[in-house]
Amino acid sequence: MSENNDQKFVYDFTEGNRDLKDLLGGKGANLAEMTNLGLPVPPGFTITTEACKVYLESGSEPVELRDEVSAHLDALEQQMGKKLGQADDPLLVSVRSGAKFSMPGMMDTVLNIGLSDESVVGLARQADNERFAWDSYRRLIQMFGKTVLGVEGELFEDALDEAKTAKKVASDTDLDAADLKKVVKHFKKIVKAETGRDFPQDPREQMDLAIEAVFNSWNTDRAKLYRRQERIPGDLGTAVNVCSMVFGNLGPDSGTGVAFTRDPASGHAGVYGDYLQNAQGEDVVAGIRNTVPLADLESIDKTSYDQLMHIMNTLETHYKDLCDIEFTIERGQLWMLQTRVGKRTAGAAFRIATQLVDQGLIDEAEALQRVTGAQLAQLMFPKFDEDAKVDQIGRGIAASPGAAVGKAVFDSYTAVKWSRSGEKVILIRRETNPDDLDGMIAAEGILTSRGGKTSHAAVVARGMGKTCVCGAEELEVDTKRRRMTTSDGQVVEEGDVVSIDGSTGKVYLGEVPVVPSPVVEYFEGRMHAGADDADELVAAVHRIMAYADRVRRLRVRANADNAEDANRARRFGAQGIGLCRTEHMFLGERRQFVERLILADTDVERDNALEALLPLQKTDFVELFEAMDGLPVTVRLLDPPLHEFLPDITELSVRVALAESRKEPHENDLRLLQAVHRLHEQNPMLGLRGVRLGLVIPGLFTMQVRAIAEAAAQRIDAKGDPRVEIMIPLVGTVQELEIVREEAEQVIAEVQARTGVELKLALGTMIELPRAAVTAGQIAEAAEFFSFGTNDLTQTVWGFSRDDVEASFFTAYLEKGIFGVSPFETIDKDGVGALVRSAVQAGRATRPDIKLGVCGEHGGDPESVHFFHEVGLDYVSCSPFRIPVARLEAGRAAAESKGSDSR
Repeated sequence: MSENNDQKFVYDFTEGNRDLKDLLGGKGANLAEMTNLGLPVPPGFTITTEACKVYLESGSEPVELRDEVSAHLDALEQQMGKKLGQADDPLLVSVRSGAKFSMPGMMDTVLNIGLSDESVVGLARQADNERFAWDSYRRLIQMFGKTVLGVEGELFEDALDEAKTAKKVASDTDLDAADLKKVVKHFKKIVKAETGRDFPQDPREQMDLAIEAVFNSWNTDRAKLYRRQERIPGDLGTAVNVCSMVFGNLGPDSGTGVAFTRDPASGHAGVYGDYLQNAQGEDVVAGIRNTVPLADLESIDKTSYDQLMHIMNTLETHYKDLCDIEFTIERGQLWMLQTRVGKRTAGAAFRIATQLVDQGLIDEAEALQRVTGAQLAQLMFPKFDEDAKVDQIGRGIAASPGAAVGKAVFDSYTAVKWSRSGEKVILIRRETNPDDLDGMIAAEGILTSRGGKTSHAAVVARGMGKTCVCGAEELEVDTKRRRMTTSDGQVVEEGDVVSIDGSTGKVYLGEVPVVPSPVVEYFEGRMHAGADDADELVAAVHRIMAYADRVRRLRVRANADNAEDANRARRFGAQGIGLCRTEHMFLGERRQFVERLILADTDVERDNALEALLPLQKTDFVELFEAMDGLPVTVRLLDPPLHEFLPDITELSVRVALAESRKEPHENDLRLLQAVHRLHEQNPMLGLRGVRLGLVIPGLFTMQVRAIAEAAAQRIDAKGDPRVEIMIPLVGTVQELEIVREEAEQVIAEVQARTGVELKLALGTMIELPRAAVTAGQIAEAAEFFSFGTNDLTQTVWGFSRDDVEASFFTAYLEKGIFGVSPFETIDKDGVGALVRSAVQAGRATRPDIKLGVCGEHGGDPESVHFFHEVGLDYVSCSPFRIPVARLEAGRAAAESKGSDSR
């Protein structure tokens, strides 16, 4: 790549546009776009992601890069009329990361590059502000030392705290120029002690080292963890933006802020954001100083405020979406430092999408693409019961909604450790930083005493869908003593349970009970769209769901085993049942009949046991068919191994031993124990189960088929419309299916002749073994439908047991990047997916009208639904509560493919 002399690695802000995100990263592309729009953007240039890829692959920058950077730096210096780091009036630049997808706080940035012992004096003289110059210099050494030279950040923070303590002040802004000169001297000593070298005084060396550091930050642990969490590919690389500095820390007529064109928490229109006078950008995002609301800027600097409002409207109209904006005001001059399509909460996503449709900025198809199934799932989480008795101990800023309850922990390590032990935790910090990411992921929610809606904690939490309350100033967080103190002196120790409400910002001591979300109540039919805030959200969800249902091709069924689940599924929009697991009907009191079946020594005993089960099964099916009247119901014949219906071998052995020692009767337990030993298998999931049971135990499957057929006949007699499909599990060869099919057809014919009711029962199979997928063309000769059992198919393709491996080595595989996500959560497209695709093609080649569906857990996974749409399945089936998510994603998949076709 680096040998290609035609490769261009550096672009001026005037050369790019927002469509070049792959090359320029999101930040660089949007800086170019704002420049093209004529907005006030400080001049600069972008080093492409291609340069980063070369660096990461080879360990060194492309040979052409230095010359290209020099050429663009020369042009920037000519434009600005000053040179980088010159003594009298230095040009200073920032070096900032900028990947294609937003990764807030995960990669590195260095501001004020070009300052040195010599140029800081010139900057002070030119700005007529000595304090500003030395404050900027200490920031450079602190950021450069931590980011580029790898010095522990706490060393600088402790030194700064010492300076404030010595002067008896609480804020950095209370330190004067003389104080800051001492801080700079101390910082330089820290750099020398920790690195063995002096802080670099050559401005070009500073810039080159910073560029290299940004490249390296792509592969830091926190960046890789964030990419895994957000499913961002690891081979994209980051761009680097070199931008001329503008200063918000020049005094009270300067400042910096972050703004949103709409509220990212609710989606409501208005003035949202944070502003901080006499500060640089990291002060806002880091949350180390509490900001004022953006609306206050109107009274502080009305000219800049009015200009910002106009620019925000321009950007939202141009991008046709919520925009997240970073800006700086330098002595009354407004500068735009960044814009991007802003992260938002799930509720805001739905509201904004419908608002933009109403404004005519986007159409319904685009609105559907602006929301996700994951966001819809978040909206279905419970919320706190407003009528419950609570102990409110504080209130902060509602940064990311949700109701989170857990034990208080005060560092990320503890959050991860306790979470892995099964504890639910709330991570409490003064403010979070990128190093807290693993703890934020592990926690149920995040609580900080500093920062606002644009702080690191808020932005990252919204992106992850985590509940977050920020800026709870009345709560004093002491991370060293692992405690939090309320304004009235109440102490919350580590391990105490707290509850945080990300929708109101309220913080409670103890566990607050939760109630269903209004979105779930809407799907249950208990709530309708109205005027208040909850109803407004429901109305937005309703509109988008209605459009998704109109355009989707995939039908959505439910995995349901009884009438109660079936009725709930139908309310949630299920178009049938894709999986009824009959083994669930054999539990509880009915287990005794299965035990009788297993212990039967003669044909008569076995037939009697089956005869006793028949009416019970029939009643279950009648109720199920009635609940799903007019919609298809796929009934899977008994699947698990019989030992699952017997008592635990250890418990049974103890019972037998005790009975023998007491000389008590134990004949039945002894027979059960013998049966357990007889049925014991080293790997029961690959043993005597599914179709193999039906072939080995005479009458088992025919009893179930008879119950199904008689139930269907009864419903037809009652003027019902049962649409029944009988599914044979674990088929590996067409001969197995042919034998069971022949027996089933005989039973159906008998029931039909006896009742005088015509029965049309489809017979098909689950495709859950690799051999079944490979021979799907042959199996389709005897099957009217396939339903892919992707849980078992994933186990058998990968060769591991879900119950064992998820607890043993999946965490390591995810951390090492072997898995981007568990293959049980999202379908493995290259392995399992390839078998599904080939089986679909082979099945349809044999039987063009074959019905194809999926009933594994993947049926409700958003990403997997898109895959099933692509390969041409007819339906997905999932648990009742995931039906709305599957409906939405099926609509998104259809709209997405239609858009691709039109392009």
